[in-house]
Amino acid sequence: MGIRVLVASHIRLYREALGQVLEQAKEQLTLVGVAESAGDAVEQINRLSPDIALLDMAMSDAFAVARQLGRNGAVSRIVALGMAENEAEVLNCAQLGIAGYVTRDASIADMVEAIEATARGEVHCSPKIAGSLFRRIATLSSASRGTPGPLTAREMQILRLLQQGMSNKMISRSLGIELPTVKNHVHSILGKLGIHRRTEAISLLYAHAPDPLGAPVASDPQ
Repeated sequence: MGIRVLVASHIRLYREALGQVLEQAKEQLTLVGVAESAGDAVEQINRLSPDIALLDMAMSDAFAVARQLGRNGAVSRIVALGMAENEAEVLNCAQLGIAGYVTRDASIADMVEAIEATARGEVHCSPKIAGSLFRRIATLSSASRGTPGPLTAREMQILRLLQQGMSNKMISRSLGIELPTVKNHVHSILGKLGIHRRTEAISLLYAHAPDPLGAPVASDPQ
């Protein structure tokens, strides 16, 4: 049956259009339901247990849906649809356990990619959102473990670019180094921050949900 998706939006045209897109996009995507309100979304997600809930963040009480599903221990993963690339809002979503983000200027292909990546257990987001998450992760790691382990000069350079929201490919082009080399450096950086997989970013943020979102980023060592 592939990836089972539920669409939740308060706009009927939006729901129907997304449903048609999902049904025509790829064989591995299956539309199992649509919800027109927060309460309807929670009820259907609990009843149908879709792999992915595509949640329109402009819908009233959209954040409450994610919060309630987290409390209920729902197995469905949430992809936030129509996200503004606002750092406070992104971190709020991350702390609720949302791991997939489709921004307001994203394409249909971007949405399908987000669904597939999130279903695999990966954190999927734009470079700008990634920068917001990475800054917060670095702050939490520094606060809980002290200053991160010694980074090489190249790792510090890449860390700064990551915090600016640059993707691995963008870093590769900017520094003139091979993409696999960038990936190796990123893996090393995450390890030194105490995070061994990108998906652990959401867990770390969720575990520190009571912390203030506006905590300053630890300054880079000279």
